[in-house]
Amino acid sequence: MTPVATMHVYSVHGVGVARALTRMALDRPLLRRTPGLRFAKLLGTGDGQTFAARDADVHRWAMFSVWSAIEYADRFENRSAWGFADETWRIDLEPQRWHGSWGGSDPFEGCSPVMAGAGRVAVVTRARVRARQWRTFTRAIAPVASSAQAAPGRLFAIGIGEAPIGFQATFSLWADTPSLESFAYRGDAHRNVVARTRSEHWYAEELFARFTVCGSHGTIDGQPL
Repeated sequence: MTPVATMHVYSVHGVGVARALTRMALDRPLLRRTPGLRFAKLLGTGDGQTFAARDADVHRWAMFSVWSAIEYADRFENRSAWGFADETWRIDLEPQRWHGSWGGSDPFEGCSPVMAGAGRVAVVTRARVRARQWRTFTRAIAPVASSAQAAPGRLFAIGIGEAPIGFQATFSLWADTPSLESFAYRGDAHRNVVARTRSEHWYAEELFARFTVCGSHGTIDGQPL
């Protein structure tokens, strides 16, 4: 059995907002007892433009998970406590390359990297920003977010995080590897920020992971991705 990662995005409205907040508070102990689940983070979402608390979106929630095999993810889907969501999207991911840690651990420990192919790719970038660097980080990230919106080949992106401030991440979906690498390595705004994170030590912890997309289920804003 081959480990696989999944990103779930749940859209809720009305009384679903209160139910989602309840799930965020109560599901962590339940997830620890879920068969085949190696790693999981329950996440709030936002537009990822400024990473300020005002960007938080109470109508959309997410969960990033790593499973021992896709069969375990399917079983979880069939009995998920998020059946009340108005809309659910799940994308299945095989890790190509990664470095760093999340919450002190490597989510993909023991995974064998897959070869990059010609199809769609996804990226998770996550950082715990040092408190003294927070204002510098938020000012610097705005040009990157702006350039990413217009990047050719970017199909979808969302800000995700364990808390509105300090614990920041993004999930993005790209048409292919050349589109992603054109933005990451040839875009001035992105390269400049990457260089500053290293020289100015913005992060207390960080994780970068690139994935091959191996499945997609459901919709976002009524559209399959």
